[in-house]
Amino acid sequence: MGFFMAIAPVVIVGGIVVFVIQRLQHKYNQGSLGKKKTKGAQNLLDSLIPMGMLFGCAVGVILGMLFPISLAFTVSLGAGIGYLFGYLAYEVYSKKGEYS
Repeated sequence: MGFFMAIAPVVIVGGIVVFVIQRLQHKYNQGSLGKKKTKGAQNLLDSLIPMGMLFGCAVGVILGMLFPISLAFTVSLGAGIGYLFGYLAYEVYSKKGEYS
């Protein structure tokens, strides 16, 4: 069980990171990365992924305190899942207002 708890976050978060980077690289090569007209909206768009990671870390710390799971496990998994949710928010927000 200890080996699983040590290697699982690396495998799961590694898969998430590779997926997100490949998607962003594909969008960059196509020239379809999200662009907003105002500087404030562009700054928000650019900071959605890091904000997702911070929020995921915070949730991981809270879960690590409430449940008998290693804090390193919950924080790293929370950061990876937050990274994925930040990317999904980036995708949604970059398309918002595009069709109006």
